[in-house]
Amino acid sequence: MEAHWRKTAGRPFVRVLDKMIALDLLKTLLSVWLVIVTIIVSRKFIRILDKAVEGQVSNDTLMTILSLKTVTSSISLLPAATFMALLMVLGRLYKDQEMSAIAAAGGGAGTLYRAVFLIVFPLSIIAFGLSIYVAPWAENRIEKIMHQDEKSSDIRGIAAGKFSAYSRGDLVFYVENITPDKKMHSVFVQSRQKNKLSIISAEQGHFEELPGGLYMVFEDGQRVQGHPGDYNYLIEEFHEYAFKVEERAVSTWLSPRAIPSEVLVKSAVPGDIAELQDRIATPLAILLLSFLAVPLAKISPRGGIFGSIALGFLIYFSYGNFSGVVQSWVVKGSIRPWPGMLWANVLLILIGLSLLVRWYGLRWLINSLRSRFSI
Repeated sequence: MEAHWRKTAGRPFVRVLDKMIALDLLKTLLSVWLVIVTIIVSRKFIRILDKAVEGQVSNDTLMTILSLKTVTSSISLLPAATFMALLMVLGRLYKDQEMSAIAAAGGGAGTLYRAVFLIVFPLSIIAFGLSIYVAPWAENRIEKIMHQDEKSSDIRGIAAGKFSAYSRGDLVFYVENITPDKKMHSVFVQSRQKNKLSIISAEQGHFEELPGGLYMVFEDGQRVQGHPGDYNYLIEEFHEYAFKVEERAVSTWLSPRAIPSEVLVKSAVPGDIAELQDRIATPLAILLLSFLAVPLAKISPRGGIFGSIALGFLIYFSYGNFSGVVQSWVVKGSIRPWPGMLWANVLLILIGLSLLVRWYGLRWLINSLRSRFSI
C-alpha cells in the first residue's frame, strides 16, 4: 500500500484527460439543459397565458410566475440534462476513437468515472440545495400569487368594446374605451344583489385601493336601482360614486410542493414524506444516472453521439414512471414511508452494475469491490 502511495503521490489531482472530459461535459450539459428548459418552459408559458386570458392570472404577475416556473423546471430537469449530456460526450469519444486511445493507455471505467464525477459530484451538491430550499420557495411564491390573483379574478379581464360577465352573471361590465393609464370611458355596469337590480352608467371609471379594500370609482354618471317588475325605482345623478368590489373567498391551502423542507422533515403525513423523498431524489438521480451512463455508452460504441440515446431515454422514462408509481404507493399508504420511493434508485444501481458486469465480467467487478472496501 505504501508503494502504491509513492507511485501516485507525484500525479496531479486533476489530469489532462480529466480536464478534457469535464470541460466537454460542462459545455454539453449547459447546452442540453438550456434547450430542454426552453422547450418545457415554453409549454408552461402557453398554459399561463391561457389562465391570463381567462382572468385567473393578472398581467402584472404574469412574468413573475413565468420566472418562478422557470426556476422550478430548471431544477427538476437537471438529472435528465446531465444524463443526456453524458451519453452525448461519451458517444463522441467512442466515435472519434478517443476511447480507444484511453483504453490503450490503460484507462478504463475508473478513469472515466473520475473525470465525469469532477463535474457531477459538485453539481449534485448544488442540486441538493436547489431542490431542498429553492424549489419549494419558488412553488410557495407561485401558489401565493395565484391565490391572490384568484381573489380579484372576477373583475379581471375587462376589455374595451365587449360585455364581460362575472360572479355567475350577477355583475356585467361594458367599457367603450380604456386609456393607457387604465381609465375607463363610457362605462356601463349592471349589478344584481339580493333581488335588486342596479344599473350604473358613467363617463369615466377606474379601480382604486381605499382603506376598506378595492373599489370601482365612477365619475359623472347616473345610477338606477330597483326590483324588476316594480315601478318603484331610485334614480340618482352623481359626480363621483364608488362601490366595493367583493373579493372571492379562496383557499389558502398549499400543495406539498410548496411546503418548506424543514416542515416536511417533521411531518408524519405520507404525502409530505413522499414529497421530501422526491426532493432528495433529484441529486441522487444525478449521481446514479451518471454512474449508469458510463457503461451504457459502451453498448453501442460505433453509434456515435446518439448511439445509446434511445436506450437511455427508455431507462430514464422507466425510472421516472417507476418513481411516480412508488410515490403514489407511499401517499396511499400501500408501502412503508421509508425508504419509500427511494427504492426506485436501487433500479438504477442494479442496471449500472449489470452493465459493468457485461463490460468487464463478474469476477472483475467482485475483485474491484473487494479492493475498494477491504480494510
